[in-house]
Amino acid sequence: MEPKLGFHELLHVFSFLEARDLLRAAQVDKVWNEVSRTKELWRHLCLRRWSSCTASQMTVGTQTWKEYYLCRSELEFRMERGRPEKDFICKAIAGHTAEIDGLAYISSNLCRFDGQAKSTVCTVSWDCTLRAWDMQEGTEIWSSLPQPAALVNVVALPRLQLAVTVDKRGLIKVWGAEDGRERASFFLPVLSSALQACDHPEGPFLLVACAEGFLFVLTVPQLQLRSRTPVFPGSPARLLCSPGCQWVFAWTQSSELGPKVFHTRSLLCPEEDEPPVSATLPACLTCIACWAPDETARLMVTHRNDNDLQLVVTTYELGVQQSREGADVMVQQVAHFLLPNTRMPPHLMKGHGSQVILLVSWLELALFTIHGVQLAAFQDHQRPIASLWVDQNLVVTASFDLSLRVYVWSKEEKLPALKSCYYLLGGSHRWASIISLGIQTELGKSASARRLPYACRGWWERPARSRSGSPMCASRCS
Repeated sequence: MEPKLGFHELLHVFSFLEARDLLRAAQVDKVWNEVSRTKELWRHLCLRRWSSCTASQMTVGTQTWKEYYLCRSELEFRMERGRPEKDFICKAIAGHTAEIDGLAYISSNLCRFDGQAKSTVCTVSWDCTLRAWDMQEGTEIWSSLPQPAALVNVVALPRLQLAVTVDKRGLIKVWGAEDGRERASFFLPVLSSALQACDHPEGPFLLVACAEGFLFVLTVPQLQLRSRTPVFPGSPARLLCSPGCQWVFAWTQSSELGPKVFHTRSLLCPEEDEPPVSATLPACLTCIACWAPDETARLMVTHRNDNDLQLVVTTYELGVQQSREGADVMVQQVAHFLLPNTRMPPHLMKGHGSQVILLVSWLELALFTIHGVQLAAFQDHQRPIASLWVDQNLVVTASFDLSLRVYVWSKEEKLPALKSCYYLLGGSHRWASIISLGIQTELGKSASARRLPYACRGWWERPARSRSGSPMCASRCS
């Protein structure tokens, strides 16, 4: 090629290439090889393919953006083409002597390729204990002393290595995930109806809804009360914190009161004699909701229409407008559509990107755009789907038929497309009512691994309880 392109000209041309083309270009000559290894090119490819990727993730177990891209791509390739009969192992982990009532991942979602990845979960049970488990080895790490009452929920803050539990009396405790030591406690006046840990940029906090309809905001790990807000008097609330923790959505199914959205800052820093900044959405009789993961303030809500005859899925965009009188929540309806009357009401709902909604109704997993265009529908399970995990690469469903179904997002289609790949069988009807499942996948002979940020658990039929208590089932891909 005469005259030859300079380094910067080649860099500009290479910025339009895909990874496989860059690898081919690297074989042309020494100059092309040097340009094709440029950090900016591979960083751009990583951020375009994995929007949540950061520099701190890239440096865990890899030296360059190129190595990160190649390692993670191979990992996804292996997951997509996994062979259930050869690549996965199912282990039963027993220890609790009563029903398991909650599970939370303590290990982070970071991709690691240095062989040091760990998959650690905490579980709570009606045997009044909190236990930590190594899901790779299938062993118990530690167990708390028996507590005064049954533990009914657990959430985690992986960055701080903390677990938070609540018992059936309303006693909240913070635990160190590494050693199981109790750090702090707070007593609610009544039973908790919802518990959510939020890793806010200005400091982590805990959202707690109680059965009397109040919303508590507590600091972590000290569990100091920041605010106490009446939301639905006399009715237990459910909670969802937005991506980035800027918004809190609260709703109740036990009254006709409309759901509410709160601006997080007003809950963390309440002004004296001033209510928090909030708004009531025109979506009475809300059934279920989710946030769009690629947006900071896009909320999708499934609710009944005005005459209570049909289910509607409405998408809202939230914002805050400042004025002399204070701040006001701005709610804009972006889209809505009616669900067909022939479809059973969904009991699970997740978002993908900014435009796609996944709904689970009994045996069926269906994909819609926010405008109501049905993209796909799957009925791969023999019994109802109990839990759903969605991220930018995978969708995993867990069912009462004791199986997991793995789906992969297609990256070649203009519209999001989901491909059903394979299913994993695990468990036994002799086991207890909740089965907690985690997928662990390894890369290469060095056993470097990425723990998928996924824990599916569902209420299963209750057979006679065995002496070993309530086992868990961990599926592992090697």
